[in-house]
Amino acid sequence: MAIRLPGIPHIKRSLRRSPSNKEESSIVPRGHIAVYVGESHKKRFVVPLSYLNHPSFQDLLKQAEEEFGFSHPMGGLTIPCDEDTFIDLTTRVITL
Repeated sequence: MAIRLPGIPHIKRSLRRSPSNKEESSIVPRGHIAVYVGESHKKRFVVPLSYLNHPSFQDLLKQAEEEFGFSHPMGGLTIPCDEDTFIDLTTRVITL
């Protein structure tokens, strides 16, 4: 039996940065959720819903609840961390 480790192409498919085009940016594939990440300038990412069950991602959701409550300024789920931290976390979620 072989152990399969996901490669970079798999990571790129799982974590998508939304395009800047307003028309395309409103499209979220089935089974995914759009999140806004960043301290001052928010970037939009589309991630699989399965990430919401991961303990590290749930910690970020608790921080978002403490900071924003249920009123998110971007109109979607806003994650209060920098982009590099978010990408690192999602990379770890993918490899588990």
